[in-house]
Amino acid sequence: MRYTYMFFLKSFIILFFSCITIKINLCFPSILSSLKTLPIDGHFDFEQVHHAAKDFGNRYSFLPLAVLRPKSVSDISTTVKHVWQMGPGSELTVAARGHGHSLQGQAQAPGGVVINMESLQGLEMQFHTGNFPYVDVSGGELWINILREGLKHGLAPKSWTDYLHLTVGGTLSNAGISGQAFRHGPQISNVHQLEVVTGKGEVVNCSEKQNSDLFYSVLGGLGQFGIITRARISLEPAPEMVKWIRVLYTDFATFVKDQEKLISGESTFDYIEGFVIINRTGLLNNWRSSFNPQDPVQASKFKSDGRTLFCLELAKYFDRDETAVVNQEVKSSLSQLNHVPSTLFVSEVPYIEFLDRVHISEIKLRSKGLWEVPHPWLNLLIPRSKIQIFAQHVFGNILTDTSNGPILIYPVNKSKWDNRTSVVIPEEDVFYLVAFLSSAVPSSTGTDGLDHILTQNKRILEFCEIARLGVKQYLPHYSTQREWKAHFGSEWEVFARRKSSYDPLAIFAPGQRIFQKAIFYSQ
Repeated sequence: MRYTYMFFLKSFIILFFSCITIKINLCFPSILSSLKTLPIDGHFDFEQVHHAAKDFGNRYSFLPLAVLRPKSVSDISTTVKHVWQMGPGSELTVAARGHGHSLQGQAQAPGGVVINMESLQGLEMQFHTGNFPYVDVSGGELWINILREGLKHGLAPKSWTDYLHLTVGGTLSNAGISGQAFRHGPQISNVHQLEVVTGKGEVVNCSEKQNSDLFYSVLGGLGQFGIITRARISLEPAPEMVKWIRVLYTDFATFVKDQEKLISGESTFDYIEGFVIINRTGLLNNWRSSFNPQDPVQASKFKSDGRTLFCLELAKYFDRDETAVVNQEVKSSLSQLNHVPSTLFVSEVPYIEFLDRVHISEIKLRSKGLWEVPHPWLNLLIPRSKIQIFAQHVFGNILTDTSNGPILIYPVNKSKWDNRTSVVIPEEDVFYLVAFLSSAVPSSTGTDGLDHILTQNKRILEFCEIARLGVKQYLPHYSTQREWKAHFGSEWEVFARRKSSYDPLAIFAPGQRIFQKAIFYSQ
């Protein structure tokens, strides 16, 4: 009797899920036809969708049902509104894709609609000069294009990312951090206004004073609350030149002490970053093509082989007629640091060349076929009080070299971040960004292989958790909502409330794996 009951129950379950599968498959033709009939200026692509299932991380690949190439904000609104009106009975989700620089499939929409935001680049930038200059730009515009156009007006954004070939909407959905953040804060601290398409397809203008909750929700909101279609970015006068400096340290405590000294008060420098070098050879020779050692004889005697070194990277912006004054300022500031004296390397380059420096490396890597490889990056925000413990264990025990990619490390001031945004940061007044920017060699089973690097990342995260360092991930990635709740901590309730307010069906950004769209099957 019991066997018969179990057989009946198992048969019923199989039949039930078979019916669901059949129903889903039957829905696809109707979904496709409904998308095809939408009144839009751009177009849907249902065949060439493979590019939207790939990103810079090169580890996850989920095919969408369709790719929207919008020509107007109305196209995005119409599409999202259509998905919203389909209700919870539809599996369809929506992801906004910028330049495809996500690391973990965050801008992918399995079986859903990916919106190619770069199709909106044609919308004209509008520069406003005066005492408080700003620019209105499309959410799909690349920062490098804003820089190029801004320089024609003698203006530029205040805060950057290290890589400029990213979209405005993409970086503002995360934070946007680089070496200017200690002074100006991240990019999300330099936005006056946004135009956003919500999860109901509504087009809403928002700012600190208008629809402020949506404004702060979207900034650093990981694409969960709306699609940024336009942004008003704060500008400043653009310099002509950059004095670009690198110095080395052999002692970590001295290195971070100097970094923290430089970000406090009115620093001479406009950009402050650092990186870790473990067991590398020929280090200084790699710099000499673009950096001049202050003392070539002494620099030639410095040996980097087999040592853990810490490089402080600084930049001072200036115009050509200020050269003499700037040289004196830089000399005075450097005299207060405790770096290895023989390792002072200096270069002078145009402002745009400095800001676009990573793209130069990209071109070289692409020519060698080393760009489109897996990038298992790990980005952490670490409280100042824990950075010594972190460095001692990670740089001393877990990592044996840095040949798989650079490790960035630099402090920022919490006072330059707005706690009303959705970004989660450590509690302390100063915290460090530590970024492990690894590249894996495809099919390798050695220390340069994907599995080895992922194991290292896991060990780093496990140590942070066991040692209770209070670390937060930047560009976070988790698999379960329980992990996401732990990430947001006390901010989870606010984050969840915002989701229910602005994207109640959980249509947006399924690749973040924070919320799952609720699907109900009618009888």
